[in-house]
Amino acid sequence: MNALKNTNRKQHILVISQYFYPENFRINDICKEWVKRGYQVTVVTGIPNYPQGKFYRGYGWFKKGKEDYEGVKIIRLPIIPRGHGAAMLMLNYFSFVVSGFFWKLFTNVKADKVFIFEVSPMTQALVGVWYALRRKIPCYIYVQDLWPENVEIVTGIHNKHVIGTIDKMVNYIYKNCEKIFATSPSFVKRIEERNSAWDEDKSKVIYWPQYAEEFYKPVERRALSDMPQNNKFKIVFTGNIGYAQGLDILPKTAVQLKKDNVDCQFIIIGDGRYREEFEKEIEKNNVADMFVLLGRKKPEEIPYYLAWCDVAFISFADNPLFEMTIPAKLQSYMACGMPILAVASGETKRIIEEAECGKSCMLNDMELLVKNIQELIGNDKRELHNMGKHALKYFSCCFSKEKLMSVMEYYCGEENNNE
Repeated sequence: MNALKNTNRKQHILVISQYFYPENFRINDICKEWVKRGYQVTVVTGIPNYPQGKFYRGYGWFKKGKEDYEGVKIIRLPIIPRGHGAAMLMLNYFSFVVSGFFWKLFTNVKADKVFIFEVSPMTQALVGVWYALRRKIPCYIYVQDLWPENVEIVTGIHNKHVIGTIDKMVNYIYKNCEKIFATSPSFVKRIEERNSAWDEDKSKVIYWPQYAEEFYKPVERRALSDMPQNNKFKIVFTGNIGYAQGLDILPKTAVQLKKDNVDCQFIIIGDGRYREEFEKEIEKNNVADMFVLLGRKKPEEIPYYLAWCDVAFISFADNPLFEMTIPAKLQSYMACGMPILAVASGETKRIIEEAECGKSCMLNDMELLVKNIQELIGNDKRELHNMGKHALKYFSCCFSKEKLMSVMEYYCGEENNNE
């Protein structure tokens, strides 16, 4: 978009994202950065209801349909909240598409480019593609969840007719996008393999990892009333408490650590669909004294909680798709200079090893997880400090916001499109 800055009129980017402020997704920061760089930004999104499954207080079908956020214009489409069951989740997904279909027919918004922020559901991308085709403007997509693979994992649906239909939809979306940005090298490879049947241009798919917002940085400890004030070794997890995160390994691990008289504590910050079941597992295993569940916090507060902890935790459920994923929390942890403890393979394990910033084990390997925790506790404080320094250095080199936003500008730039 560099060439766009030389025009007298601000270029107008239309962002399609089913999730947006006050929901916590990186698209919020991307849009603010575009505004700072001189672009006009309009976001078409849903009524905030993630992850609780019900509309946020003050929002509804007839409330706050239009808002302004840090210079970003927001248009909220009426949707059905995601609720807590698979049926409600499907209704939530499709209600956004239906609302978006009618919106694109009657809207007077005139954008120059469309940018689709794709976390599940991929169906939301249809709204952006339809608008771009109707207006004959370029369309870009940032892929963070692979479909139909993600559908099979989350829903357990393997019916060939259902998956085949989703497959055709994904092909349609990719075909009609100028560039496809993906969050990991493995995602790039998978998308290129899919596209090769109808598009030999591999330059269409670009590795663009997530960055962490500027407030994710090393900070000094400050008083936090809900943070346990003890000398126990603290392992912190932040983010969505869902089934995909594989947190069920922690209560079982805590049982063994308790038997071995390991003095540590798990600090869990976040909320999600698995939380209630997770709490029951903690109680069932009689390890409630080893867990502190603090609920959701504002993203800006997270670095101060991390500052009270010794290492940061990442895990996944057992599925090959997650081997290709680089979770956003990894960048956030590294930006704060945290040593990493991971139950993960693939891309996450690769980055931790390249950065020399922590320890990892394969999925479901509780025995090695226990050993890794014991070794981290036994480490000299200087060694943990060095792991944190390595994490921050790797982040600055590979996940810098300034560098990545400039890369995005180049690939979405007018002169690059006309080459």
